Amino acid sequence: MNLKKPLIYDLSLTELENWFSSQGEPKFRAKQIWVGLYQNFRSEAGEITTLPKALREVLTDQFDMEGITPVRKIQSRDGQTIKTLFELQDGCLIEAVLMMYDERRTVCVSTQSGCGLGCSFCATGQMGLSRNLTSGEIVVQVIYHARLLAKTDDRVTNVVLMGMGEPFQNYDHVMAAIARVNDPNGFGLGARRMTISTVGIVPKIKAFADENSQVNLAVSLHTVNDELRSTLIPINRKYPVASLLSACRYYTKKTNRRVTFEYALIDGVNDSEKDAQALAQQIRGMLCHVNLIALNPTRKYNQSGSQVEQVQAFYEVLESHHIPCTIRVRRGIEIGAGCGQLAAGR
Repeated sequence: MNLKKPLIYDLSLTELENWFSSQGEPKFRAKQIWVGLYQNFRSEAGEITTLPKALREVLTDQFDMEGITPVRKIQSRDGQTIKTLFELQDGCLIEAVLMMYDERRTVCVSTQSGCGLGCSFCATGQMGLSRNLTSGEIVVQVIYHARLLAKTDDRVTNVVLMGMGEPFQNYDHVMAAIARVNDPNGFGLGARRMTISTVGIVPKIKAFADENSQVNLAVSLHTVNDELRSTLIPINRKYPVASLLSACRYYTKKTNRRVTFEYALIDGVNDSEKDAQALAQQIRGMLCHVNLIALNPTRKYNQSGSQVEQVQAFYEVLESHHIPCTIRVRRGIEIGAGCGQLAAGR
């Protein structure tokens, strides 16, 4: 990467304090800029008027305070979903989505530019991986949307790490970003208002369990048939269903928090009553919830999402086994903002 300036959002509060000390400035200056960045959503050092003018000029010279540049913004017909294409400092592209419904304002952020796992039905996986994002590049997606919502006296209520990339293949940067967004002296978003989604990187699920975090965990399951899942999600060959579900049980026992299983229903592929019964048998008794959604279309996958009646039939099988289950509403599909549709095309 040929980064022009360090991204200020990559620094922790302690690192900022150390930087100010190296400039001969008192450490409390770090808290002033922390408030400016994470509570007042300033995009330029010159806007943080609690800092002396000369220091603001030094910060402007030394740091990038934006990190991402919006290239294109698309809004859904109902006005409830906005997808933005961003360019990073080195030219890599990512997409993030703002979803507005009920009282929630949810930002879906990316953790990688592209993805290397190659899930067959996922537009991001069809791209391949460019690189991991830094913690600051993850955080600034949240800040960008917080700044946008603040213009109408609104605010971000939820963050889901379900955009481009596999978060658990960028574990350290993701956890640092979560900590920064959660910081009560900074952005201050409650941990239970954040969700991290994985296709099943077993060692990292266990590591995440050991963090004992209140951040929600979602697992993209889609089938409990190993042969089928390996065609849909190639990483299943390394971490098959039995090991994945074992890791999920470890997580629920360690944290006493439920795991959410995401299940995209594909017409004639994984949506039969037999598929539903098999799923129920595998997860019965686990502290979990199942989110069902008809597969969203992507350009390079020629299968269709299940019909409404089939989704309902699948739901009823799970309900008969007393497995908590929700049929999710599809949003932003026509602008390519739905689950699995982000592809960062210009």
